[in-house]
Amino acid sequence: MKVVLLAGGLGSRLAEETVRVPKPMVEVAGRPIMLHVMDIYDHWGHNDFIVACGYKALAIKSFFQDLHLMSNDFTVGIGNGEMALRPTTKIDWRVSVVDTGLSTMTGGRLRRLRSWLDDEPFMVTYSDGVGNIDIEALLSFHRSHGRLATVTAVRPPARFGNLEIEDGQVIEFTEKVRKYETWINGGFFVFEPGVLDYLLGDEEPLEQAPLTRLAHDGELMAYQHKGFWHPMDTVRDRDTLEALAARTIPPWMDFVNGQAVLTSDVATKLLNV
Repeated sequence: MKVVLLAGGLGSRLAEETVRVPKPMVEVAGRPIMLHVMDIYDHWGHNDFIVACGYKALAIKSFFQDLHLMSNDFTVGIGNGEMALRPTTKIDWRVSVVDTGLSTMTGGRLRRLRSWLDDEPFMVTYSDGVGNIDIEALLSFHRSHGRLATVTAVRPPARFGNLEIEDGQVIEFTEKVRKYETWINGGFFVFEPGVLDYLLGDEEPLEQAPLTRLAHDGELMAYQHKGFWHPMDTVRDRDTLEALAARTIPPWMDFVNGQAVLTSDVATKLLNV
């Protein structure tokens, strides 16, 4: 099954980095964040990727063109340019890099990939969010409900401490604790080909009108993931992921401790529609 990586945005909230490289190429532990996302799918045996790029597309194209050289050792004849690759990695990915336009929104980027998707079910996610998603469980859930689309619902990382106040008095201060369960769109979608008919133009973000229409038609289901998930929207997020990557097993690759709840509820509440 093909996996689409949405990789064309400007990444304006990470401008300190994205003035020089596209957001998916911002490094965590010495590797672009996009490769960490691809590692998740590769763990579950999915290695046929389509990268939908836009902003600084040439940088992404050049990176993947040379990735086989950067990932392995090689011998080059300086006089004649002959090269012999000496494999040192087990990475065996097929990556298609498609320039879907500088100003195209996420729905439009996906719409432009119709001819690349072979009229078969496919997966889609963002190139800057990682989580220990059980992809096989996600696919099993999608196949079980028979609808057009599944979105992985995640709980956002807490960014602020929690104050419990009674009559003006702070009775408890807790650091980064969730008292109420909130679910947001975490990417890691599974789509049937019919989803493409809901995408009407380049100007539509996938997360707005298309998913709203799917929800209203009863065609959008939610796979609730209670394990680790974290986006890379800001420099602070990047630094957090950098620290987590130093662990023996980064939490987005710790599938032993992943948790999920399967739900048959239509994802209308998730999208606040």
